[in-house]
Amino acid sequence: MNCLLIGFVSFISFIIALSVHEYCHALAAYLQGDETASRAGRLTLNPLAHLDPVGTVLIPLIGMISGLPVFGWAKPVPFNPYNVRHGKWGAVLIALAGPGSNFLSALIFLLVLRLLLAVGLPPNNLLALFLVSLAMVNTFLGVFNFLPLPPLDGSKLVSAIFDAPKYRNFRLFLETRGPLILILLLILDYMSPYAPLSRVFFGIIDGIFSLVGLRSTLNLMAIC
Repeated sequence: MNCLLIGFVSFISFIIALSVHEYCHALAAYLQGDETASRAGRLTLNPLAHLDPVGTVLIPLIGMISGLPVFGWAKPVPFNPYNVRHGKWGAVLIALAGPGSNFLSALIFLLVLRLLLAVGLPPNNLLALFLVSLAMVNTFLGVFNFLPLPPLDGSKLVSAIFDAPKYRNFRLFLETRGPLILILLLILDYMSPYAPLSRVFFGIIDGIFSLVGLRSTLNLMAIC
């Protein structure tokens, strides 16, 4: 399979994973009594409802065509914290529902792949490649969004833990400098031969694949 096909499969996987991620944010809010996202049309798996022209289309397409990692974002899911049960921890649940859904999705796709391989699906089949891609993209989104830096979902957990007045300056620092720190980390990770973030990502995905006995299928994504 050529690189362009792998890039296209990664792009479709990214759209699916991102849609599930945003839907679960909206669902978590809805289950806690806040209908803001539902009224905004975000309580859906339809990718068009979550699409950001730059983050969901342009940036990922550039990655697909150039051979760089497929990366991007969707429109933020709105919610009213005053409508959410459990106060600040309700907001944390909404935030973590997104990456949590990605980890669960990755596990489900790998279990389906293992079942299909057991009944005779060739490992180099396009469907096998698609399932591997779905698992990898979902794992990446899950790991990435757990980083404790704004605007990522993990920052909501940090803010809830350090919500005391004495941590005000720390929270302000994260809110104002977090996005810049995140960009610098991504640039350094891309340029560094050690690539610490990538090592963590591939370590986790290797563990998930090994958990279901599919570690060897990672080779499918390393042929380009």
